[in-house]
Amino acid sequence: MLSLFFVADLPTKVGSTYQFGGDEAAHAIRVLRTQVGDSLALSSGQGGWSVVKVLTVGKKDMTVKVLSTGYEDKLSVELHVAQALTKGDRIKESIELNTAGGADVILLWAAARSIGKGSPDLMQKLATTAREASKQTRRNRIPFVMGVLDAAKIAAEIPNYDLVIVLHEGAQRKFTEVIKPGSKKVLVIIGPEGGLTDEEVALFSKAGAQVALLGRPIFRSAHAGMAALSGLNAALRIW
Repeated sequence: MLSLFFVADLPTKVGSTYQFGGDEAAHAIRVLRTQVGDSLALSSGQGGWSVVKVLTVGKKDMTVKVLSTGYEDKLSVELHVAQALTKGDRIKESIELNTAGGADVILLWAAARSIGKGSPDLMQKLATTAREASKQTRRNRIPFVMGVLDAAKIAAEIPNYDLVIVLHEGAQRKFTEVIKPGSKKVLVIIGPEGGLTDEEVALFSKAGAQVALLGRPIFRSAHAGMAALSGLNAALRIW
């Protein structure tokens, strides 16, 4: 499998040469030991991709030739995750796992029991995390990370989805029982380590969300998104 790198000015003309530079190229040269003759995958991060062959290698950049190019369409189902802020590196871990699980959009929100705090610096770091996780999982589309929202703003978005599932350990229905076949735009709401308050659950339910139990044992907040996305990918026949 080819190593994937994101570039702002993706070359798309087969046979043309392209000067691949910047941090991505430096990483390929220093860490991956890329050599002349190697093939790499470049992507715009928005669906476009090109396979290139390395012609020359410098200290910080390389000249490559475009072998093939194409465009990866969006999947028929759009998956969003509303991830409550968690403490420490757990929020970074949640971004990595939600990206690997196939989330198209990750909405960060401040729950009543959230310990972590949002900041512009944190958002930038998490956007970078999503980008790096996309490279590791060979995604040609980087998920959009936005926030930090509050519970009211999350609730206001619920009518815009075909299906919204709130994960809650006290729910009476199982996750698989609330999945609606044919849903094209789905949101999963995940609370913080301390759990959702009764008021938050009521707010989301009133707006139209389904409250469900993901399973036993109870997942940590940072891991629940990946598990839910896996279930949705299977139930909605994305996989």
